[in-house]
Amino acid sequence: MAATITLPVFAGPIEALLQSVNGNQIDLYDVPLADVVDAFLRQIAAWDEVDLGTLSEFLVVAAVLVELKSRRLLPGPDDVEPDEELVGWEERDLLLARLLECQAYAAAADRFARLIEHAALSVPRSAGLDDDFVVQAPDLLAGVTPSLLADAYRRATADRPVPTVDLYHVTVDAVTVSEAVSELQARLPTEGRVTFRSLTGHLTTRIEVIVRFLAVLELCKQGRVALDQGRTFGELGVRWLAGADADGGSYDEYEG
Repeated sequence: MAATITLPVFAGPIEALLQSVNGNQIDLYDVPLADVVDAFLRQIAAWDEVDLGTLSEFLVVAAVLVELKSRRLLPGPDDVEPDEELVGWEERDLLLARLLECQAYAAAADRFARLIEHAALSVPRSAGLDDDFVVQAPDLLAGVTPSLLADAYRRATADRPVPTVDLYHVTVDAVTVSEAVSELQARLPTEGRVTFRSLTGHLTTRIEVIVRFLAVLELCKQGRVALDQGRTFGELGVRWLAGADADGGSYDEYEG
């Protein structure tokens, strides 16, 4: 609820009156402060409930107007800045902030009071456990015999087995690239174009397939075979080139 007043030179909220005076839209000498108070008292008389916020706001603005008008009417320095005259306006904001804090604390106090009243309706339990109720701790040694303790001691003090490293996954067979090259040099000139899958179909281990692939790459590097692949991840074709030397060479041994 905002405090509104009606004067011959102004009608509206009292805050707007102070802003109009500050902006030189209304001459402060034309504002009768007694009429401002009378207009506000008439408004209060029509209230059903007192609004402390509106009262505080009016008192602050009215005090600022009184101070401004008294400074201009009484003799004193003529070089007073308008901002200095309105220093009380900041005090109004501070007063309103404190008022809001008081309202918040009052609401919190009311909430705590209701909680206390609600808790007072609870009745605590006054009776304890029954007289014949006995709390017994479990027997941690139930079922434990000397023979079981002896067996546990022997297991705890027995020698631990020596850990062994399982090398079953390590390939120990020696496969040479030179042997694979020699085999391909003897086979490819008579078969024409073949696929790499057909060249390795009879092999049983992965390392043999890898060595056969290295042998094919070695022959391609030497210009003895041509490789082609129609699509990505498709069949790899191997074709012996006409006029290529079929004599074997010497290659390093590949062991895996």
